[in-house]
Amino acid sequence: MDPQKGKPKENKTEHLIADRQEGIGVCGWILVSFSFLLVLITFPISIWACVKVIREYERAVVFRLGHILSKKAKGPGIILILPCTDTFVKVDLRTVTCNIPPQQILTKDAVITQVSGVLYYSAVSAVANVTDVHSATFLLAQATLRNVLGTQTLAQLLAGHEETESCIQVILNNATEQWGIKVACAEIKDVRIPVAMQRAMAAEAEAL
Repeated sequence: MDPQKGKPKENKTEHLIADRQEGIGVCGWILVSFSFLLVLITFPISIWACVKVIREYERAVVFRLGHILSKKAKGPGIILILPCTDTFVKVDLRTVTCNIPPQQILTKDAVITQVSGVLYYSAVSAVANVTDVHSATFLLAQATLRNVLGTQTLAQLLAGHEETESCIQVILNNATEQWGIKVACAEIKDVRIPVAMQRAMAAEAEAL
């Protein structure tokens, strides 16, 4: 039953791609044909405007008359675009480091702490899905850090970093997957507790 269920989805995807390619209309195809003819007439001078080089760590999303030309990004290497009708946006696939400044957290046992973290992510295909990739990821990471740590006690926060970091990463990946962003790692850098609490914990440790 699984192969039968998967087949309609594949056909639906192909249908959507076909609709995207036919979306420029008759006038669009006339402009594309005129642009291609212009390239042939002005060849080889026009080749300098058509050839673009994409680096190994980059991909290019090509738009033709405002429509995404292909579902798959192009590159690395040399790509060809038509002048006047085609534009492209480069996507950097390298991992981005995002420092999360100290956030004031009220733990489950009513202790106010300051927690900072760091996030490692890459924008796989976020050009057409979100306006500002870095700002959106940064704000979401801040909110997720506060929400997750707010459900834990101070003892859980201090002892279970790995489990907490894994939970934050899963939540972020679930939220950013539709944006085209892949979170590689989420880490808690520092946990600051009130001075009075530190003294009480030190006194309790000495007593033991």
